[in-house]
Amino acid sequence: MVSLDVFRGLTIAAMILVNDPGSWRHIYAPLEHAEWNGWTPTDLVFPFFLFIAGVSMALSFASRTARGKTRGSLAIHVVRRSALIFAIGLFLNGIPYFDFPAIRITGVLQRIALCYLAAGLFYLATCRREATADGTVRVRANIGAIASVALILLVGYWALMTFVPVPGYGAGHLGKDDNLGAYIDRAVLGGHLWSESKTWDPEGLLSTLPAIATALIGILAGEWLRSERRGARKLLGLIIAGAVLMLAGRLLHPYFPINKNLWTSTFVLFTGGFAMLLLAVCYWVVDLRGWKKWAAPFLVFGMNAILAYALAAIVSETSIDFEFAGPGGRGQTLHGWVYNNFFIPYANPKNASVGFALFFVVLILAPLWPLYRRRIFVRI
Repeated sequence: MVSLDVFRGLTIAAMILVNDPGSWRHIYAPLEHAEWNGWTPTDLVFPFFLFIAGVSMALSFASRTARGKTRGSLAIHVVRRSALIFAIGLFLNGIPYFDFPAIRITGVLQRIALCYLAAGLFYLATCRREATADGTVRVRANIGAIASVALILLVGYWALMTFVPVPGYGAGHLGKDDNLGAYIDRAVLGGHLWSESKTWDPEGLLSTLPAIATALIGILAGEWLRSERRGARKLLGLIIAGAVLMLAGRLLHPYFPINKNLWTSTFVLFTGGFAMLLLAVCYWVVDLRGWKKWAAPFLVFGMNAILAYALAAIVSETSIDFEFAGPGGRGQTLHGWVYNNFFIPYANPKNASVGFALFFVVLILAPLWPLYRRRIFVRI
């Protein structure tokens, strides 16, 4: 499925774009996260990663099983890969100073690792192998079990956040500091929380439970796509399921707000549905219609996703953390020097800021393109 790599690449490019503006003071609203409740296009990036991971699991495990891999060897692969992704996330949290007493333990890659671990092991534990008429082996997922666990996680998370009292606050609070997830993070993680808040973490422990459901929704989509149905029917199924999930998330929003930082159950439904619709568009354009030339840059990102993510994080962090002597002896970062000299003079503040972000996307794309041309892909 070339469309899945394109979708992954689009998501990587979007992540780099929204993470690296010229100035955080001058950003167009769609390129910022929602302040708290609600959503913007930027809030879709992270759940898309988890959804894509789920789709990839369904396709990858089936392919590996058909080539003779056992359930046990695949489980070892899942554990090993999860540990490596988690370790890379910790490394990226630590650069450049590696202040271990205060290093943030959670993060984007860490949550992806935990969700991949939980969803992957559950998939392997519940799937069954069947011999086909031509002598090959086919894996069939337990769709009912996967859907049931996803529903239990979403309903259970809503119940925990709504009815379990938080010491000093009571039950049902969904603010930044007074919700159950933030209380658990402070109690367990202590001084290793997100540096921007110190009192709560957007990739906290409790909210990882509904995030696992996002990956499970991706697995369900992947199982649908690898079925023997015709392409047009697969496309229609994705569109219908995506619309239903988005509608459900929006209708339930007044009762449990769509909130990326809390990863609320409505956020899972809404973003899972949105991901299905965008995957359907990519599937129709790339796989069914065969229009692929436009997608070359996104294939470069999508087929080296972990390298693109790590490279963007390292370049971004080092460009703002180290200073050199600028005009008048004042300290200046490489990020600031490029932005002030090549973007600020030629556009209004918001356009200059988004122009720098686009430049940064191209900057990360440049070293990945020759690797793609030589079919060199970093795998974990």
